Amino acid sequence: MAELQAAALQALASYRDPYLDAGLEALKAITQLEIVATVARLKVELGYPAAGLRQAMITELRDRLLGVAGITAADVEIGWRIHAHQSSSKGNELPSVSNLIAVASGKGGVGKSTTAVNLALALQAEGATVGLLDADIYGPSQAVMLGIADGTRPEVVEQKYFLPVMAHGLQTMSMAFLANDKTPMVWRGPMASGALQQLLKQTLWRDLDYLLVDMPPGTGDIQLTLAQQAAVTGAVIVTTPQEVATLDARRGIEMFRKVNIPVLGIVENMAVHICSHCGHHEHLFGEGGGERVAREYRAHLLGSLPLDLRIREQTDGGRPTVVAEPDGELAATYRHIARAVAAQVARLPRAAAQRFPTISVQGD
Repeated sequence: MAELQAAALQALASYRDPYLDAGLEALKAITQLEIVATVARLKVELGYPAAGLRQAMITELRDRLLGVAGITAADVEIGWRIHAHQSSSKGNELPSVSNLIAVASGKGGVGKSTTAVNLALALQAEGATVGLLDADIYGPSQAVMLGIADGTRPEVVEQKYFLPVMAHGLQTMSMAFLANDKTPMVWRGPMASGALQQLLKQTLWRDLDYLLVDMPPGTGDIQLTLAQQAAVTGAVIVTTPQEVATLDARRGIEMFRKVNIPVLGIVENMAVHICSHCGHHEHLFGEGGGERVAREYRAHLLGSLPLDLRIREQTDGGRPTVVAEPDGELAATYRHIARAVAAQVARLPRAAAQRFPTISVQGD
């Protein structure tokens, strides 16, 4: 039986995690491998949510086990355990948030907020508990994108704390919930920074695996406040292939590096225009800009998204792409990027003190 188990491990040895590019043994992902008579039972525990990857992974690992002489049946379970990971600012951790991810861009108009909301929904679809904080104090947009009615206000607890507003399963908070959508925030930097701290720390987030923060564009007061006052696990940079956008993306990367926040990777948005009538592909904003920035900074290109009319229409309608067309090609791309982001978080050192991690076990 020991020889059969050794042969089974050998059969699994060449499988590599598609997002971490490492074998299961190197990742310490195999939690059980036992063989009773001619039946193999394998349990794998990933460090990131991967519901969209689960079935393909089960099939491949089962086929590898069934290819071993002497094994006639194989039962494979794939699960994940989401840990809290080390952050940039020790002592500023939020008690109910395992990992805080900033979604940022060097300039406006690159689709950062659209990417942030779909990324949050994609992480949720992959099996995580997710929150979304709209940190664009001057121009909050997430309430509209999530279909939250104007005038919605968060419930107040103990005259001090806010309960997050639920939307499509996400826990959300935004300045839009505290002001009229037509009221401009004519505030100086310190006032806006103070508002961000209140939204972040006085919201009673409930056991989040990931809190995504939709940052305002640029590298100003809000970004510095987040870096100094919050325990940020990592940052995702959104850009278009256009040279002007990638120049600003570089500035964003440099800023996060200066404040010791890991850059998890780059999302290239509007990479190609797809004609809604004929399906013709055209690179309106240039080609390969995100890849060049990723290569220059040795960062991960997490994925590329097209300039597609449906994405705009769906977010404007309050049903972002991941929930509007959950089985569509665009939603699959967002979910691929979500897995890539979560996998990069899983690479980071774990936090010393953690809340109880999310555990999911799923089999055939």
